[in-house]
Amino acid sequence: MTYVMYFFMLGVVAGSVVVASNPSPYFGALGLVTVAGMGCGMLVGRGVCFLSLVLFLIYLGGMLVMFAYSAALAAEPHPEWLGSSSVAVNSGAYLVAVVGGGSLFWEGWKGGPGRAADELTEFAVVRADTEGADLFYSSGGCMLLLAGWTLLLSLIVVLEVCRVVSRGALPAV
Repeated sequence: MTYVMYFFMLGVVAGSVVVASNPSPYFGALGLVTVAGMGCGMLVGRGVCFLSLVLFLIYLGGMLVMFAYSAALAAEPHPEWLGSSSVAVNSGAYLVAVVGGGSLFWEGWKGGPGRAADELTEFAVVRADTEGADLFYSSGGCMLLLAGWTLLLSLIVVLEVCRVVSRGALPAV
């Protein structure tokens, strides 16, 4: 199980490097899908299956639909792929930064992915991840409304930015 968790951690880092180093929105979306999938795999490995499912459905179902709409409006005839020279240089620089930053904190890390949420004896009756969902809807109702309002506002802003093309501020695609 430890090797599986290390694989998921490596996938999160690799997907983050792809997102950060690639100027093309298509491969950026591939990196986002990789990060979301590997992050959900890490959560499942820790015993948080419900939260992982909610994250996967909301993130990939909601945010990537908006990303796909924006990417369709900014279509490139020849996008730079993951093996082009500028993307490779950026990826190498980011990987060196991640490895260098990780080596600084290697001694403070006590190793191993740790215990899963189901192994805790205090919460033996209920699952740890469903308690957080209950608190989110009961005590965090104001934050739920704020998060919904923020998503609606960001949708309107992105649609307005994409609509500027018809006014002549940006070159026609």
